[in-house]
Amino acid sequence: MAAPQRRSLFRHALVSTAVMFVIGMSWAALDADAAEPAPTPAAETAPGAQGDGAEVAPTPGVVPAVGEGVPVAPAAPEKKSLEGKRIKDMTFLEWLERFAPIVILLAAIVFILLRLPKVDLGHSDAFRRRRVMNWLPLGLTYAFLYMARYNLNVAKTSLGDLMPLDEFALIFGVGSAVYAISFVLNGPLTDRFGGKRIILVSAFGAAVANILMGVVTMNALADAAAAKAAGQPVGDLGVTPMFTALYAINMYFQSFGAVAIVKVNAPWFHVRERGVFGAIFGILISLGIYFAYDWSEIVVTFLPIPWVFFVPALFLAVFFALDVFMVRDTPGEAGFEDFDTADASSGDDGPRLPVFTVMKMMATNPIILTIAAIEFCSGFLRQAIMQLYKPYIKAIENPDDLLIWVQHNWGLLLCAAGILGGTIAGIISDRVFDSRRGPVAALLYGVMLVSAIVGSLLVGTPYIGFLVVFMSMAIIGVHGMLSGTASMDFGGKKNVGVAVGLIDGCVYLGTAFMSAVYGAVLPGAEIDPATGQRADLDPSNWTIWPVVMIPVAAIGFLLATRIWHAKPKGKVASAH
Repeated sequence: MAAPQRRSLFRHALVSTAVMFVIGMSWAALDADAAEPAPTPAAETAPGAQGDGAEVAPTPGVVPAVGEGVPVAPAAPEKKSLEGKRIKDMTFLEWLERFAPIVILLAAIVFILLRLPKVDLGHSDAFRRRRVMNWLPLGLTYAFLYMARYNLNVAKTSLGDLMPLDEFALIFGVGSAVYAISFVLNGPLTDRFGGKRIILVSAFGAAVANILMGVVTMNALADAAAAKAAGQPVGDLGVTPMFTALYAINMYFQSFGAVAIVKVNAPWFHVRERGVFGAIFGILISLGIYFAYDWSEIVVTFLPIPWVFFVPALFLAVFFALDVFMVRDTPGEAGFEDFDTADASSGDDGPRLPVFTVMKMMATNPIILTIAAIEFCSGFLRQAIMQLYKPYIKAIENPDDLLIWVQHNWGLLLCAAGILGGTIAGIISDRVFDSRRGPVAALLYGVMLVSAIVGSLLVGTPYIGFLVVFMSMAIIGVHGMLSGTASMDFGGKKNVGVAVGLIDGCVYLGTAFMSAVYGAVLPGAEIDPATGQRADLDPSNWTIWPVVMIPVAAIGFLLATRIWHAKPKGKVASAH
């Protein structure tokens, strides 16, 4: 590409990025009234209550010492409420105000992507339309798999003492371990049977597991009500073994999702346009998180608790049917001509290699291993941000209005940040860096490193809230670029399942490592003998939160620079 064209694309990408960021965040100014909500009655904020007043779910996999979900000691009367307006008390206009920003942001992104100069690869308009109809139901299936995964957090919040913290940690911990280990098996299975079949298996298995968890919850609540009516203590209902088994089954089928969506899309996207798919992948992750927390919260507000499992199962059933009729593994199966995608499988027309041979190839590929190591850091940082902001703000004695506003809109802000991060990363990768993924990952990790350093100085100030949202935008951008896009490039469409399995498995290993580290270094619920205050409610004890992110971000940045010039190479020179 000529230098003037590169400069023009760079300017266009910068302007688009600025416009998206302004649109995504400017609506905050319109929500000033939400910064000072009316105090919520104590009876509605007791552990186990439904709605926004419920206790916050604990950090997945983190030991209870982190302080998440532990009932907070009574605060001084002047302490501002951290509980926003309950969903059931909102007017219709307030509902629109809460959900409209995501729709507006997505519309703005679509407009900007359509305005960008097209990468001419010879695709017809009919092909582009069919490709959208292929990835859209597939992608929304993946988003609702997220809802069927993290709904356990919302269920625990609503169940309160019926699912104690230690039992929740066991259930979620076993499920996360199964999820990470399953990639070893599910990656090769996806390469063998195709992404469409695997996404159907994933949706069906996760739906059945969620229905069964809903039934277990229904029976547990009925037993608790009967015991209470008889004047007997509720006690341990003995649901932990059943929940642990069912959630592990759910997470096994969940682990097919990311592999399937990348496997299906690999033959439909050329390397030069896969940055756009990375943007789509980031958007889908963000919408999935939004569905999991905000929509599940609506469910438990208006419906009995078991429906937090039944509703995502219904969504998965609907998209299972849509996927059967609309999704195709390759353009050829949809009536279009298959084409060379210029990835690592380019020119490889030989027979499929044995599974262990492919796994050895992936496990000895220095680029794949470097990407997996970077994504280990991404798993650490993403969950350190997402899971620990709420317990942090509990430690602030009299939080600023800005901190409260971020807390009230946490799920919405994470969704907006993830959408922006994925889209910005995709545009820059394809339009500025000639479809190389390493430079984007390095730049975003540079943002993470600087932000973690600044964050260590901002603990206890009102600015830390927006800073961690900004960091979330950067790390989700990295995740979309590497797990969703680079895995396609360097695994190739023939072996992308194994590549995604290796890379995404490392993401969850990073999450597990984060849980262990923060469980050890963050303050617990013990009383400080010097101050008489709980350690986790002392803001000065939370400086370690961003400090721990600094070395992880530095390692991720250094690793990303090692793949700065990396591009996939097929067996022969490819052309499209």
